[in-house]
Amino acid sequence: MENTNRSVFGLNGVSGMLIATVLLLSILVVLTVLGINAQQSVANKPYDIPNASAIKMIDSANADLKKK
Repeated sequence: MENTNRSVFGLNGVSGMLIATVLLLSILVVLTVLGINAQQSVANKPYDIPNASAIKMIDSANADLKKK
């Protein structure tokens, strides 16, 4: 039985591979741009600690502070 239904430029051939490659690269570009924009927006708004002297340091030397 001959396979006469083959097509090099069908969606399961070269063009399908190119469509999938372009789609994956475009998703990669969009996610990269969104990630860079998110990092830039966070970098422009640094975290502010209003009362840094009120922060208690708790470690093994100050184990009695953990109970409070």
